Amino acid sequence: MDITRPLTLLGGLSPARFMKKHWQKKPLLVRGAIPAFQPLVARKDLFGLAARDDVESRLVAREGRGWRMQRGPFARRALPPLARQAWTLLVQGVDLHDARVHELLQRFAFIPAARLDDLMISWASDGGGVGPHFDSYDVFLLQAQGTRRWRIGRQDNLALQEGVPLKILADFQPEEEYELAAGDMLYLPPLYAHDGVAMGECQTYSIGFRAPARAELARELLQRMADDAGELGERLYRDPAQPATASPGAIPEALRGFAQQALAAALKDPTALDRALGEYLTEPKGNVWFEAGRAPRRLRGLVLDARTRMLHDARHVFVNGESWRAGGRDATLMRRLADRRRLDRTDIEGASEGARELLQSWCEAGWAHAEGA
Repeated sequence: MDITRPLTLLGGLSPARFMKKHWQKKPLLVRGAIPAFQPLVARKDLFGLAARDDVESRLVAREGRGWRMQRGPFARRALPPLARQAWTLLVQGVDLHDARVHELLQRFAFIPAARLDDLMISWASDGGGVGPHFDSYDVFLLQAQGTRRWRIGRQDNLALQEGVPLKILADFQPEEEYELAAGDMLYLPPLYAHDGVAMGECQTYSIGFRAPARAELARELLQRMADDAGELGERLYRDPAQPATASPGAIPEALRGFAQQALAAALKDPTALDRALGEYLTEPKGNVWFEAGRAPRRLRGLVLDARTRMLHDARHVFVNGESWRAGGRDATLMRRLADRRRLDRTDIEGASEGARELLQSWCEAGWAHAEGA
């Protein structure tokens, strides 16, 4: 992707300009971000996804002054009648189950894939919404069908209402109001308060991003690095100079120093942190699973499965929670696959035999598919 080329998707801004001017800084309203846009998933198909065990879904309904929220899966008869007002069905990760939605998500590839999370579809009856709230991550709100009225505001008071099943702001103070029709899009930075209400039946696509908390990230990385600590060897603590003690409950300073050295040794290798981070960032979600596939004897092209997460750094490639060292021509090939999510015949013909065997194994695992399969 040419990040200097103006995009209709971003209202004529280039990706470079958008990231510098708006990303995590201020909202952007784009009229006609995708001209003549039509919903990619029909209502009945979306309801069908919400009935599946491997798809995360929620039902939100306004009841008088209160709210009701349920988690799926939902049989069709469990959903309210279409004519009932003020209810919303939220279906998460639709890009994992629909090729057209997955392709739409790739339009946002000017943002690192390590940050991109998924695409959620919100179907709402007239008056439907989830109340005034804020997200802790960036979000693009693309209107796919009908009209939704958005009220937004930057506010310091983020206190939430008590006794409701949703995270609804206690004192929402909107500053701007917009009506978005099909093809319009609104970008909001983290913590920007917003409230969207359907004006008739509508669908809204929410492109969300990952923003791991520092404590969560530290726990995950330390656990993964601890799993590799066996590589440090089995050297035992020794204390030939330990004198007799009158305070046996005290931890010896030498033992504390030994522990500190062990921890420092585990953290000394920068590649250990690199591996742990890449494996964590590509770990599939708990509800994601792959079907075993078959690879032809000779690959003539390859595309990553929509559920596959693939990243790279200077030394490694990471796929679905696993890592490989990569160098030379093969490293260039694997980085191209991570960036573009596909390889053509020329790419594969330039790969080493080992790299081609690895790609074949990913096809057999269902992580990738032979082009045209």
